[in-house]
Amino acid sequence: MDCPNCHTSLLQLPHGAQCMRCAARRAVTRIGGRLQLLAYKNHHIAQTFSSYGRRTPSSNQLPSPFGRKRALIIGITYKKTKNELKGCLNDAKCMKYLLVNRFKFPQDSVLMLTEEERDPYKIPTKHNIRTAMYWLMQGVQAGDSLVFHFSGHGLQQRNYNGDEVDGYDETLCPLDFKTQGTIIDDELNATLAKPLPPGAKLHAIIDACHSGTMLDLPFLCRMDSTGRYVWEDHRPPSGVWKGTNGGEVISFSGCDDHQNSSDTDSLSKVTSTGAMTFSFIQAIESGQGTTYGSILNAIRSSIHNSTSDLGGKIVSSLLTMLINGGSVGIGMRQEPQLTATEPFDVYTKPFLL
Repeated sequence: MDCPNCHTSLLQLPHGAQCMRCAARRAVTRIGGRLQLLAYKNHHIAQTFSSYGRRTPSSNQLPSPFGRKRALIIGITYKKTKNELKGCLNDAKCMKYLLVNRFKFPQDSVLMLTEEERDPYKIPTKHNIRTAMYWLMQGVQAGDSLVFHFSGHGLQQRNYNGDEVDGYDETLCPLDFKTQGTIIDDELNATLAKPLPPGAKLHAIIDACHSGTMLDLPFLCRMDSTGRYVWEDHRPPSGVWKGTNGGEVISFSGCDDHQNSSDTDSLSKVTSTGAMTFSFIQAIESGQGTTYGSILNAIRSSIHNSTSDLGGKIVSSLLTMLINGGSVGIGMRQEPQLTATEPFDVYTKPFLL
């Protein structure tokens, strides 16, 4: 949670906490309940979003959120830090090219957040990512097709409210995560999944470590090496609803919750990319993107066939060691995952954006 006074990001609050102390100002704030803090945060984001509408129109202004197709693409390299990645900017550019040229997303309906953006509102900080997610969901209605793509670092942290089967929350790392903290899967679900109305669809492509259930969706497609699959029930033991308001959310992720994703040049042979993003785009461009099952199989085959050649950096190995202690197995297999709000036949359901 953020400090209500100075907005400095704090650690996740234990269930039942009655007060919190700001890490920056040391001020103590009484908490009227988790919902009160969430309401404050959403109000703060809404105020920030509305300020965009008052800006003088320019080429740097956020595009209108209203339209049949729109996308939010985030690529973070953490440049000039010890956590630097090489391929995330390439991932973002390639994903935008795919959406605009293959799936006919309007140019002005694709919002990109990267470190190379000159507009300060499009730098992938925690605050800007939150605001951009709010933009993505504004005015969504039946028939809309939304895409959320993230390429960067991912982490895990202990879950304290009983809504995770494995006892851990998954988190995305903004550019300023060391000072402002991460974005937890509960927030991603509450912002991107729960508000989605009937007839609307959101696809998420998450190329990060520990990303298997990054959107906290209720069902995970567990597929073996032969392509056989079963849907696992990942609804929280606490009974908290993690579905939508009637819409459909489907997510492709780079690996299982306990695994790492690769940042490598061994797939493209030319430049660094995220292994999952490259394989996802390759599957579609090579004609293997007809169904969700064909895409997932193609992604897995591409990564498995390159396992022996993955000389790239494990995306979050250093971070994982710092958080969990000990070392990370460099040879850990990366198994891309598919999660959804409802189970379906992955080999007959057509992939449509």
